Amino acid sequence: MKKLFIFLFVIFFLFGSKNGFTQERPAIPINTVVERVQKYFGVYPVEKVHLHFDKPYYAVGDTLWFKTYLQHNLFEYTPSKIIYVEMLTSKDSLIQTLRVPLTNNSGKGQLVLDPQFIAQDNYRFRAYTKWMANFDNAYFYNKIVPVGDAINKKLGAEITYTPDGNNKTKATIQFRNREGNLLGRRKLTWEAIDGWDAFSKGKGETDDMGRVTINLTIKDKEYLKKGRLNVKIDGDKLEPTLVGSYSLQHALWDADVQFFPEGGDLLAGVPKKLGFKAVSSTGKGLKIQGKIIDSKKKEIASFNDIAFGMGAIDFMPVAGESYKATISFENGEQRTYDLPEVKAEGINIVLHNEEDVSLQMGLIANDAYYEKMANQPFYVLGQSNGHLVYAAQATLKNSSVLINLPKDKLPNGIVQLSIMQPDGKLLSERLVFNQSQPLLNIGVKTDKTTYAKKESVRLTLQVPVTDSLKSNYSVSVIDDAKVPYNDDQELGILSNYLLTSDLKGYVEQPNYYFNEKNENRKEALNALLMTQGFRRFSYDDLIAEKLPQVQFMPEQGITLSGILRLNTGRPQPNGGLLLSIPSRNIRKDAYTDNQGRFAFENLVFPDSSKVTINARGNDNFRNLVINMDQTYFPGIDQGNPYASDNVQNIDQEMKAYLNNSKNEYRTSILIDEVQVTGVQRKTVTSKEFSSLSGLSMPEHRIEGERLSGCNVLTMCLTTMLTGITYDNQTLKYHITRNYNQGSRVPVQFFLDGMPIDEPALNSIIPSDIEAIEIFLRDELGTVSRVYQNDGVVSIMTKKKDQSKQPRMSLAEIESMLPKTNVIDMVPLGYVKERQFYAPKYDTPDSKNTNDYRTTIYWNPDVVLDGEGNATLNFYNGDGNGRYKVVVEGQDETGSAGRAVYYYNVK
Repeated sequence: MKKLFIFLFVIFFLFGSKNGFTQERPAIPINTVVERVQKYFGVYPVEKVHLHFDKPYYAVGDTLWFKTYLQHNLFEYTPSKIIYVEMLTSKDSLIQTLRVPLTNNSGKGQLVLDPQFIAQDNYRFRAYTKWMANFDNAYFYNKIVPVGDAINKKLGAEITYTPDGNNKTKATIQFRNREGNLLGRRKLTWEAIDGWDAFSKGKGETDDMGRVTINLTIKDKEYLKKGRLNVKIDGDKLEPTLVGSYSLQHALWDADVQFFPEGGDLLAGVPKKLGFKAVSSTGKGLKIQGKIIDSKKKEIASFNDIAFGMGAIDFMPVAGESYKATISFENGEQRTYDLPEVKAEGINIVLHNEEDVSLQMGLIANDAYYEKMANQPFYVLGQSNGHLVYAAQATLKNSSVLINLPKDKLPNGIVQLSIMQPDGKLLSERLVFNQSQPLLNIGVKTDKTTYAKKESVRLTLQVPVTDSLKSNYSVSVIDDAKVPYNDDQELGILSNYLLTSDLKGYVEQPNYYFNEKNENRKEALNALLMTQGFRRFSYDDLIAEKLPQVQFMPEQGITLSGILRLNTGRPQPNGGLLLSIPSRNIRKDAYTDNQGRFAFENLVFPDSSKVTINARGNDNFRNLVINMDQTYFPGIDQGNPYASDNVQNIDQEMKAYLNNSKNEYRTSILIDEVQVTGVQRKTVTSKEFSSLSGLSMPEHRIEGERLSGCNVLTMCLTTMLTGITYDNQTLKYHITRNYNQGSRVPVQFFLDGMPIDEPALNSIIPSDIEAIEIFLRDELGTVSRVYQNDGVVSIMTKKKDQSKQPRMSLAEIESMLPKTNVIDMVPLGYVKERQFYAPKYDTPDSKNTNDYRTTIYWNPDVVLDGEGNATLNFYNGDGNGRYKVVVEGQDETGSAGRAVYYYNVK
């Protein structure tokens, strides 16, 4: 069994000096600092989440398979047993939330990309535990997964933006129809909108190659954040009218170059490295060449980027001097940037050398600072993955002090080293990377290197048995010819746990730094750590003992809780409640405490299960009211930096995959050509109500079928109302675009043309709703002038033929009224389990079928035997070429491993 321990060694540097015993006593002793920091690390464990997907991108109609992993740095507590996985659109609209149970820190799930609800887009998958929600959501798991469409999408396009001077750009688009044929000589109209309102529009015509060039003038760059270019192509006898919409977020070329002195400051007279990062408007790195010049236009240094627009320059600034950097970009643009101001005095921590056995760090002060602070003490602290791994007190005997950190005493990952004064003031920080501890060494091999189509494959995993630790693995095999992908762009379990999960902001191609084939990966990683944000906690707060407030403990299961009250509002103590889940044959009792609170804990049921909580077993049940606790989910972080991974031209980038998808789902595509005959049901619209007749067409319409399974209407509306934001403080709904700009004028709700307020929404039975129409604009002001509102949500109920309805009895009327002592709900349950289908081609007849699979094999539950081996058997598909095997896994201490293996199919 591996030893589970916290790496901590405290070293006191005592450099002799003439007045070494007369120096002032530190304001806070080093032991007290260590104690307070350790108090935080010992009480607030760090949890990290990783998702292993079966492939990097998908098409509408596919099933997305994933494995969830949880890593935690402490072992003296019970870690979370639930991971939440969210799917969001490129506009940060929540599509679905999955609740995944964990066993031995791992779980599994899947999501069907239903063509009725999923369109072509770049979707962001966000994953976290409720414990992680106590802290900064910048450290949640985030990954962009493009989804193409070969079923519903009728218009294919490839768009490129070419800058044409200040605030001008040319959008060149090539159009194809569903069959891939060029749409030549077709007239079109277009408009550029900033989310809702058009700021530019025009007409055009495609050339013989289906291309059109649109000249855009963008007066305000703010338009681009949510801007779209909408194009409508006129139809003809053979082709219907087609509509396309394209993001304007990166329509204008722009660049930003920032400089980051090692340790935080440009110190006069101190030679050290100056990190830099150049990024485009897309957030990705730019290749640059540059030079540093002083105030006299003299060139001091020249430089190039190492990778992804990053690099480091050896540079010694002079006191009283100012510097600029002149940068040349690949497109011919040149710009000049100011370097940070030169500090006359200061001290920084720097990386001196990376030896095989130790990291050599240096405390470097310039002469002015040394003369002022000679023989004064400083504290040096190092932390990694929520452990204090280094603590030392150093006395400034010389202008530079060398510190050796033995690598074998440090965990794998980022080590954050900080210098502070004895009063706790932080002076300098430096991030370094260590990989001295062994990773899981996953060996992968197949019984052959080359196979035939649909031939059986025997895949063997082997991990050296070093101890009795339990481990589990997930294995994906994909057809690399149909799913081509640069593995450096992947977010693997190692690059996630050891790198991105500890860094704020976007990390481009995270696997690049762990691919041994990249010769400059160590230099690039060092440049990344000099230029990337890192703020999991504040030393200032820890030393001042300002600990963060915890709202959620690590979840151990599904809990449904609330308060039982009398209809007077007074809590009901010792009240009995019965929970039943008919689909799972579950019945549980609970009793309230003195404050009327109750809780049903450790429930297990799949999503979409109906749950009933009943308080009618009490003597005074007619006077009881059940109030369920609201379920909290973290807010959506708008403008997540990983949107930089969005694919602009999905049709082109995923061409091979989508061509295969057309073959796989060709029967689904034909549904557009089926003529359906029958009686047309009249569509109910808001135009039927005189109070709303002045409104134009609704921007969005939600059919009543989408409310299937909804119990409490307000809980469903919060996520379903497109373009509407719910304010938890005021309990009001607002138009999102105006709300984000500071407006707090609410939306007005109407029920069958009659105005209602928000509390009345829950009296509406969702199954009675015919449709909901959303009006985000009221050009004539017919409604807004009367109700002083901003936007309208019109709810229309199903009309019943009253002439054929018998008179209702009093008992029937009472049965329709909502009961306060019985609650029916459909809470978020665990993701439903499904097994990946892997066909067997063991007979000649079984091979006589088309196999268009892109994921050849998926197994999220691979467990090794006592000798560290596992054997897996599956059959290849029809695809020729290279097949890619990806294996990820971790043991019970959180040590992780990843392996990529290829074999050929002919």
